Amino acid sequence: MAAELTTHELIARHRPTLDQALEAIRTRAYWSPHPEHPKAYGENGSLDAGAGKAAFDTVLGTRLDLGQPGTDDWVGGEVSPYGVELGVTYPHADIEVLLPAMKAGQGAWRDAGAETRAMVCLEILKRISDRTHEFAHAVMHTSGQAFMMAFQAGGPHAQDRGLEAVAYAYVEQVRTPDTAEWTKPQGKRDPLVLTKHFTPVPRGIALLIGCNTFPTWNGYPGLFASLATGNAVLVKPHPRAVLPLALTVQAAREVLAEAGFDPNLVALAAERPDEGIAKTLATRPEIRIIDYTGSTSFGDWLEANARQAQVYTEKAGVNTVIVDSTADYKGMLSNLAFSLSLYSGQMCTTPQNLLIPRDGIATDQGHKSFDEVTADLARSVDALLGDDARANALLGAIVNPDVKARLEAAAALGEVALASREVANPDFPDAVVRTPVIVKLDGAKPDAEAAYMSECFGPVSFAVAVDSAAGAVELLRRTVREKGAMTVGAYTTDEEVEQAVQEVCLEEAAQLSLNLTGGVYVNQTAAFSDFHGSGGNPAANAALCDGAFVANRFRVVEVRREA
Repeated sequence: MAAELTTHELIARHRPTLDQALEAIRTRAYWSPHPEHPKAYGENGSLDAGAGKAAFDTVLGTRLDLGQPGTDDWVGGEVSPYGVELGVTYPHADIEVLLPAMKAGQGAWRDAGAETRAMVCLEILKRISDRTHEFAHAVMHTSGQAFMMAFQAGGPHAQDRGLEAVAYAYVEQVRTPDTAEWTKPQGKRDPLVLTKHFTPVPRGIALLIGCNTFPTWNGYPGLFASLATGNAVLVKPHPRAVLPLALTVQAAREVLAEAGFDPNLVALAAERPDEGIAKTLATRPEIRIIDYTGSTSFGDWLEANARQAQVYTEKAGVNTVIVDSTADYKGMLSNLAFSLSLYSGQMCTTPQNLLIPRDGIATDQGHKSFDEVTADLARSVDALLGDDARANALLGAIVNPDVKARLEAAAALGEVALASREVANPDFPDAVVRTPVIVKLDGAKPDAEAAYMSECFGPVSFAVAVDSAAGAVELLRRTVREKGAMTVGAYTTDEEVEQAVQEVCLEEAAQLSLNLTGGVYVNQTAAFSDFHGSGGNPAANAALCDGAFVANRFRVVEVRREA
């Protein structure tokens, strides 16, 4: 296969970016090569807003032919949460044909070495970045995210996470040298001399099981970690969110072919309605790595049944914020209101339980009772979302009927501090847009426990009255230990309470944000600096990204010879 992109060209183009990424994960300082602002695109081959929207419109109602072997049918059926039928059909694969074809290219990909693989991955990310506007519409119309969030989270932030995974993969692979000369003295006899060669080898084919809400942000770390460590990657999107990952596969296959590698190293596994191919694929002997984001039940099933594979899961958790005291009451309320509202709470990092002492809290505006705190928070959410245009820009659309059903059922669980309301979207009349609901619960009552000790994914939060700050800390510990948490937040001016919360998070391995009152929110994490999840509590068995996320995707094989 003749290469249009040489290794020399790729290194010249992308090695500086990789070096900056390596420095960023070392220092944990802010850095991103992918612009967050839509107006930054439109030069050097990238699509501007108009061209990106046109590219998205062009793919609607078409057959997305990826040129994969083993295509035996064409499947589709995505309907946007905004009410638009996408009409795109995708190749359905005969796995008995596709998997051997994917495996065939791994030898050359392995032999290319860690640096070349990293450069090819960075070229794929560059091609995706150039199409950020197109991808933003694809993410928006499969996840229900509002456009700006789809643009940023589904575009540059997802691309950052992919690059971060490549950087960690590169570090772990080059930790061992390619060759070594080994000499052992033998006294008066000639020394023993060996030449040793060390090769990172892939585990096999990796399976990426995509999610509905963040198909690229949650998908890119596993995809690029596996590809950069020499594995072929089979992408199995969520049936409601195929397009963003199908476009990703398209870009990857194009770059692999241009670089002289087998494009079948990356392939798509779309499914027929209710086919449920994830279980079948996950237990195939060829599948040696699985990345999954979704429900706890299926994540547990994968961990128990896909025994031949290294399984990385992000599952459900119950995210908790302790509200003990604050030196900036207005800032706290504003920060929490935004955190509860962003993307209608359809983020694995959105706070669910707000633990507030039943006797109230100390603030810079004086003592506030439990009822005052909940009422003031409700007013902050109302003020934030009072204008429908602003509300639509923050909330997006409800991603599926299950979220809507949980939202509607939540009001019956306790006393409603903030009722949810419908928001009309003039651009998409069929969109289901709802503001958050906040329900007050008494933490001492057993019937309330069933609500606050279960994840209620969507725009539902519980203000839980607890006896004291110490009681809140112990409930936090129990929640993280039993149910897991992707995020923990706390507001306190008491050093002992702060230390107690921090100790719980260290012992239970939960990521903690303290006293956020400005423009950083508990449900947002920055690539190259923040760890998404820890891998140390039931919410996830891996962190995005760290060395552990990539190191077990390959093994080092040694060949030694007498010199």
